Amino acid sequence: MTDLKLLALDEEDLQIISAHMQDSVFKAADLEWWPKRSQFCLVVNRFVWEKANRATEGYERRRAALTFKRVSAVRTLGVSRQDENAVYALLAIRFSKKGDGPDGVIELTLAGGSAISLDVECIEAQLADTGGVWGTENRPSHEA
Repeated sequence: MTDLKLLALDEEDLQIISAHMQDSVFKAADLEWWPKRSQFCLVVNRFVWEKANRATEGYERRRAALTFKRVSAVRTLGVSRQDENAVYALLAIRFSKKGDGPDGVIELTLAGGSAISLDVECIEAQLADTGGVWGTENRPSHEA
């Protein structure tokens, strides 16, 4: 399978990235915020959902980077930079408009009630697999 590379410039595109990022796991050390460049980056171990339905010998995870541009502020809830061993699971990515313009808030909803909120001028996100592929026998599942 080739590496995944996606670009989001609107809410519909962001929903596609959200679907591919569901159940990705990361540590706080994998978060990076560059205020001068207006960029926020998250490096994750992504569960490969696009291959999960065809899996006959287990499932797959890949190392991936998700970058948001035009970010003016970052807020976290329940994410500790001090606990280096804490693992966070990304459940969904949503966008809420602030007004009539393209600006708004991108919320990364995490398991356990945690979240990361990004104030953005507009939606501009990139998802790219960066290498590192490995098998896993565990398929994420959620209570309905």
